[in-house]
Amino acid sequence: MQTVSKKDIPQELVVEIEKLSNLGFGIARVDGYVIFVEGACPGDRVKIRVGKKNKNFAQAKILEIVSPSPYRVEPFCPMQKVCGACQLQFIDYSYQLKLKKEIVEDAIHSISAINTEIKDVIPSPQIRNYRHKIQYPVAETKNSKRILAGYYKPNSHELVNIKYCPIQPEYCDSIIEFIRNAAKECGISGYDEKKHAGDLRHIVIRASHYTNKSLVVLVVNSSKIFDKLRVLAHRIFTELNNIQGVGVNYNPQKTNLILGEKTEILEGEGYIEEKLCDKVFKVGTKTFFQVNPSSANNIFEYVRDYISNNFTSPLVLDAYAGITAFGICVSDIAKKVVSVEEVKESVVLADKIIKENGIKNIELHNMDAGKFFEKELKTKGRKFDVTILDPPRKGCTKESLDYALKLTKGKIIYISCNPATLARDLKYLTEKGCKVDSIQPFDMFPHTYHVENAAVIRV
Repeated sequence: MQTVSKKDIPQELVVEIEKLSNLGFGIARVDGYVIFVEGACPGDRVKIRVGKKNKNFAQAKILEIVSPSPYRVEPFCPMQKVCGACQLQFIDYSYQLKLKKEIVEDAIHSISAINTEIKDVIPSPQIRNYRHKIQYPVAETKNSKRILAGYYKPNSHELVNIKYCPIQPEYCDSIIEFIRNAAKECGISGYDEKKHAGDLRHIVIRASHYTNKSLVVLVVNSSKIFDKLRVLAHRIFTELNNIQGVGVNYNPQKTNLILGEKTEILEGEGYIEEKLCDKVFKVGTKTFFQVNPSSANNIFEYVRDYISNNFTSPLVLDAYAGITAFGICVSDIAKKVVSVEEVKESVVLADKIIKENGIKNIELHNMDAGKFFEKELKTKGRKFDVTILDPPRKGCTKESLDYALKLTKGKIIYISCNPATLARDLKYLTEKGCKVDSIQPFDMFPHTYHVENAAVIRV
């Protein structure tokens, strides 16, 4: 079939939505030409307005839903259409899981050409109030100087002032509302991104599913503390319940990064406690930790059960370890766990967690994973029965994968939040002679297009 030119596509037309893209857009085709439709569900028949056209695809918005998909539902959040946080909330949850499985299948089969069966997505135990890390940008109104805090509209930096968010713990809404009002009362201004002016840039909350306590971090456009900020921090700590500690993060740079390098705890403790696999963890301001603890527990138990069922007293390498969550969760079935993490704050917390849980068989290294791999090969030369890789969204470098292969004699368990980079890295590993035994997706972020995966690789 001959593909039509973008010039042949009218500005307005009616299309059928076939499937969902890896970024959560509905996909329609007009004689082979792909159109990505925002806010569309597979099975929808919609009238669209076509926007930007490229050689092979176009982007479009819905003008009218001619006939809705049987899987289309009413979003439970009134802000869903204007807030960019929950892209798929208008789709029935059970169908979201099927779509996420398809996203993983498309990535794995098209990028890596691996024929390994993708298992059904394990659902999140909670589909509301699940998000335990909140990062709200802050601004202020032009005339009244009222403080605004919320999420940006999709594909913009236009702030939506969120008073109620049903995917985070309810008490977090109260914390945010208190800070809005108290900040203004203390004479603290909201941030103006265009002018790089104003005091308060972000409000960051780490909330504990285990204790219902929160660590609040005020990100300010300053390199040092000022009196009004101390007053605000004290009020948050003393006038609110559910507060474990209050800190300030200094970020005076003109940047899109939320956190600056330095954080100072002004009130209470600099961490919250979370429980996974019957172990209690400490989570700090810059600690990498899954935002959905109940779903994270599913992943950790899955990895622990797999290792327990397939190995006896294994030597385990936990790379990109964060606070060594995987290593700690498998420590009771391992002969020894060697943990590698480059963020010092995470390693310090891991050391505290290990001691408080009475664990004696974990060896901690505060190093870049690639440099540790190289050093390990040149010095001790240990061969690990199981290597757990949990890299950032960009995946592993080829060098790190090569080192992991040289260090592992049994299985690599690769945890990934990005199906595309997982597929890329699995392709590289299979080209090196590995076999992918299984891929298990988990829903860590209900109502979004994101999906977590645990791949078991035979070396």
